[in-house]
Amino acid sequence: MGAQLMKRQGGTGTRRRRGRSGGRMSEINVTPFVDVMLVLLIIFMVAAPMLTVGVPIELPRTAAGALPAEQEEPLSLTLTADGRIMIQETPVASDDLIPTLRAVAAERADDRLFLRADGVIPYERVMQVMGALNAGGFRTIGLVTDTGGPGLGAERER
Repeated sequence: MGAQLMKRQGGTGTRRRRGRSGGRMSEINVTPFVDVMLVLLIIFMVAAPMLTVGVPIELPRTAAGALPAEQEEPLSLTLTADGRIMIQETPVASDDLIPTLRAVAAERADDRLFLRADGVIPYERVMQVMGALNAGGFRTIGLVTDTGGPGLGAERER
């Protein structure tokens, strides 16, 4: 009863699993796919907040719904609580607003402009800016607000 040395048959040293019929059995290993998808999910979770305009303001709350999604990043004009005017994230002097907007809008396919104003900005100032935009040739202006504001009875009529 000694130990016996057995030689493997086939010579390559690999083992193949065989199904009932004796043919090869194919299996899909989904672990690498899941790993890649989780990494992409983390990348998108980190990158998504960076895609929004980064000027911090306190938008007024309304019951209005969101506009449909855009193909191109919308051109936004922001009125901050301290009175500054910003195009996207770039500060602009009041006197240079319309010429700068015209130059930026000339390079864009979409002519819509989104106006974001902090809730503490007086209504008069917002209307002055909107009037200047209208006089400057900007006719498609969307006012940006946060959702969750008072419906003033609108929700009962639906």
